[in-house]
Amino acid sequence: MGDSCGSSCASKKSTCGGANAVIAKQDESINRSLGRIKNKILVMSGKGGVGKSTVSTNLAVGLAKRGYKVGLMDVDLHGPDICRMLALTERVQGVEKQGDLVPPMLYGDNLKVISLEYMMENRDDPIIWRGPLKIQAIRQFIADIDWGELDFLVIDSPPGTGDEPLTISSTIKDALALVVTTPQEIALADVRKSLNFCKHVSMEVLGVVENMSGMVCPHCNKTVEIFKTGGGRKTAVDFKVPFLGTIPVDPQIVIGGDAGQPYLVGAGESPAITAFTEVLDNVIASTVNRISLATVTPKCGCEGGECNPVTCDC
Repeated sequence: MGDSCGSSCASKKSTCGGANAVIAKQDESINRSLGRIKNKILVMSGKGGVGKSTVSTNLAVGLAKRGYKVGLMDVDLHGPDICRMLALTERVQGVEKQGDLVPPMLYGDNLKVISLEYMMENRDDPIIWRGPLKIQAIRQFIADIDWGELDFLVIDSPPGTGDEPLTISSTIKDALALVVTTPQEIALADVRKSLNFCKHVSMEVLGVVENMSGMVCPHCNKTVEIFKTGGGRKTAVDFKVPFLGTIPVDPQIVIGGDAGQPYLVGAGESPAITAFTEVLDNVIASTVNRISLATVTPKCGCEGGECNPVTCDC
C-alpha cells in the first residue's frame, strides 16, 4: 500500500512539474509580447448594452488613423462582435505562422485584431466554456499572437467583473481601465462596481466615458438630450478619476457598426465624431504624452553642491 501511494504521489508530482513548466514557458511568451507594447487599455463596463464594443472599436480605429500602431483584442468570448464591426471574415485555418506565432487579422496598415471568431469554423456556434478555458484563451491571445511593436493594445471585455477582466488585471499588470457608462442611474450603479473592482485589483483607471449622452437628430444634426446627461462625469468626480468625455447617440454609429464601417473611418463631421475626437485627445494626453514627460531626464540642480533629489536624478 505504501509503495502504491509513493508511486501515485511521484506520478502526480511529475504531472504537476510538467504543467508548471508549460505555464512558466507561456509566462515568458506573455512577458515578451507585453514588453513590446507601450500602452494597454482595458475597455470595461459594469453593465451590458452601454456601447462598450463600439467605444473599443472606434478608439482603436481612431488611434490607428492618427498613425499609432494599435492592437485590438476581443476577450468578450461569449459574445465577440469586433470582427463583424470591422467586417473581418478571415479564418485562422490555413494561415501561415510566423515562427511559433499566429498572425492576427489586419485592418488597414496600423491595426491588428484578434477575436475568438477568427478561430471558429462557424461564427454562429455558441461558446460554452467555464472559467479555466476562458483564462487559457486570453493568455494564448497574448502569448501566441504576433503583435509585434505596438503603441496601444485596446482590450474589449464583456460587462461585469468576472473571469475576463480579472484575467487581464492579473496577466497585464500595467493595464489601464477605460470604463464606459450611460447616463442612467441603473448603469451608473454597475459602473461604480467596476471602479471599485479596479481598486480591489490595483488597476489604474484611465478614465470614464459617458456614452449615449443625448441623441444626434438625423434631421438637424443637433444633439437632443432625450436621456439623462452628466451622470458619468459626476461618477468620475465622486471616485476622483479622470473624465474623458461624452459621446451622443448617432444613427450613423448603428449603421456603420452593422456595415462593418466604424464611424471614425469616414471623413464626415457630426457631433458624435467631434465628441469622440475629444475622447481620443484625452486618451493620448493621458498615455503617450504622460510617458513622454516621464522619460525626460531632469537637469541636474546640484551645480557642484549637495544633491537635491527634487531637481535632479543624480
